[in-house]
Amino acid sequence: MTTDPRQQHGDWSFPTAIRFGAGRIVELAEVCQGLEMTRPLFVTDAGLMGLSMVREAVARSEDAGVPMIIFSDVKSNPVEGNVADGLTVYRAGGCDGVIAFGGGSVMDVAKVIALMAGQAGSLWDYEDDWKQIPGETIAPVIAVPTTAGTGSEVGRAAVITDEATQVKKILLHPGMMPRAVIADPALTLGLPPFLTAATGMDALAHSLEALCAPFHHPMADGIALEGIRLVHAWLPEAVRNGANLEARAHMLAAATMGAVAFQKGLGAIHSLSHPVGAIYDTHHGLTNAVFMPYVLAFNRPAIDEKMTHLARYLGLPDPGFDAVLHWILDLRRILDVPHTLHDLGIPADRLDDLAAMAAADPCTPENPVPVGKAELRQLYEDAFEGRLAMP
Repeated sequence: MTTDPRQQHGDWSFPTAIRFGAGRIVELAEVCQGLEMTRPLFVTDAGLMGLSMVREAVARSEDAGVPMIIFSDVKSNPVEGNVADGLTVYRAGGCDGVIAFGGGSVMDVAKVIALMAGQAGSLWDYEDDWKQIPGETIAPVIAVPTTAGTGSEVGRAAVITDEATQVKKILLHPGMMPRAVIADPALTLGLPPFLTAATGMDALAHSLEALCAPFHHPMADGIALEGIRLVHAWLPEAVRNGANLEARAHMLAAATMGAVAFQKGLGAIHSLSHPVGAIYDTHHGLTNAVFMPYVLAFNRPAIDEKMTHLARYLGLPDPGFDAVLHWILDLRRILDVPHTLHDLGIPADRLDDLAAMAAADPCTPENPVPVGKAELRQLYEDAFEGRLAMP
């Protein structure tokens, strides 16, 4: 079923206030004023800085009486130093809020800058006990996603790499959830095919792992199913024809839905991916896509029935686990996703280190089949060699 892109507008509160629809970036100053932001820090990345949509958004807001301080030193896998530098700019500029304009890395850095804006300690002082931070000390955040992948615009968490240990750490605080989101699919039209594919596979990984997580959360399951259906229907078209605004809108919704769904849990796809991204700076969504079929096959004993239900929902022929696995493998081929870690350019000399890091990842206990260092080491080996038991 197709939809007129002009009708893909809505104001949602799920779980935060979302203004969804093409062209709604023009409402940015209004949203700032509604949150009493008078001088926000505008966080983006170096690639977006050169684009007209950033210049226009900033200029339009300044014309409306909301001047902005720009910070764009954000890595694709953000590190503690990015947060520290942004915090310095925030304080020096007398800022009173944060705008996250970009993909998942920008969202993560912006949310942690907001978290730390009112704190005297260092970032890792609060890693294990977010209750140390009073919610009223956290700066308000407005999220403007320009990719359809992480869904971080509706999340309470951020992933930042500890540069001293090369470990990706998940920071959590309810107060980091953006107060408002402007989800404008027109801002994703310029995303190149490679990044459209990689971020789209990230959205798929979120909904797929949420569906498979071994916890009771029917609402998350329903959102995950529909998020996967949107990826199934629209990701290939968004990659093939990046100017298709309808496809872009559906994928932006799917990304948001994936992040809402994964409050239920994630699993070994993310456990395996986090160390690889931290050490080798690979794209998170692409890395998730590489691991996806290997983890799915490993988890089969626990998710067979769920995958049959998913296959029926997607309308796959001969619905069952095999149908879902074949669909994912076909989708990866269509999108030119590397089949192995070797194809991704990852050497085999640190698999033991990676397995130890993955075992300590907070997503590991959420996997539907229990995993430890030995099982994760085997999954790394399988993904490196391309060993996948095919039906």
